[in-house]
Amino acid sequence: MQNIIITLMEEYGYPGIFLLIAVENIFPPIPSEVILTFGGFLTTHTRLTILGVIFFSTLGSLAGAIVLYGVGRILSKERMMKLVSGKAGKVLCLKPADVEKADAWFRKKGVKTVFFCRFIPVVRSLISIPAGMSHMELPIFFLYTTIGSVIWNTVLIYLGAVLGESWGKIAYLVGEYSHIMLIVLSISAVSGIIWFYGNRPKN
Repeated sequence: MQNIIITLMEEYGYPGIFLLIAVENIFPPIPSEVILTFGGFLTTHTRLTILGVIFFSTLGSLAGAIVLYGVGRILSKERMMKLVSGKAGKVLCLKPADVEKADAWFRKKGVKTVFFCRFIPVVRSLISIPAGMSHMELPIFFLYTTIGSVIWNTVLIYLGAVLGESWGKIAYLVGEYSHIMLIVLSISAVSGIIWFYGNRPKN
């Protein structure tokens, strides 16, 4: 995977960076840390500039995010409620009221969530789906997605440029951070599910 990413970036420059980051936002397993830190390294010996890499990577982030936002709009709260009203709801032990509560929470906390989740691996991409489902206003979604993406991209690109040929060290460290965060999120999700079902009113 890493070799394919490097080859595409070396051969296509800005368009390659844009495409890779867009795809990374739709398919989170693709490592953004490799794309961004290597992009920073490329600025040290090619015509690519730090600002150019930041711009096109952020543009790619927005392109990928809007696709998942659209998926959320297609799913919609109403369709989810209809879905859990049937067999799927029984299997998942969910009720339409649960969807209502989740949607209400996101409508209240969604802006902050979209921003801060841009710094959490995997979630930074998937957060766009509930944003679409809750019909977050598109300009606001774009604004906070852009701000979060610019910060994340700038830090990794700058570090890649500073470290030069040692860019891989940063990619490795961020990859380790990603794995740790995934473990923490998985544990939190399981704990949340246990707490949720343990505290649901009995019928």
